[in-house]
Amino acid sequence: MAMRGGDEARKTVLRLLVAQIKNAEVEARTDGRGGVLSDSDILALIRREIKQHEESLLEAKNAGREDLVAQQEAELEVLRSFLPRQLTREEIIALAKQTIQELNATSPKQHGQVMKALQPKVKDIADGKLVSEIVRELLSA
Repeated sequence: MAMRGGDEARKTVLRLLVAQIKNAEVEARTDGRGGVLSDSDILALIRREIKQHEESLLEAKNAGREDLVAQQEAELEVLRSFLPRQLTREEIIALAKQTIQELNATSPKQHGQVMKALQPKVKDIADGKLVSEIVRELLSA
């Protein structure tokens, strides 16, 4: 039975994640977690894999390797499907404005303070770089 293209990427990613999770569980046995991974451990592992795939994708694009570009994009799509839904730029802006208002932040110097208060609200559901960028824009306005 032949695999469809998307299924092949899915199979590759699942094998990779299972191997990574097994390695992490072995690590968790030696660092006091009793071999048990939390959901956030697994999300962190998936994020790390996404970051590596994004770097590989960039390298493949720069090398003009369209075959690798397509493969990395397909695998990235599968990896991202395992993460919780990410906030849209508009949703992040709304949360950032609310946090800035709560803290009465008015200056770009308060960026760290705002980020510290905002981080728990957006953890795992928004890209940290994007959040930081939006906070910087709002405080500079």
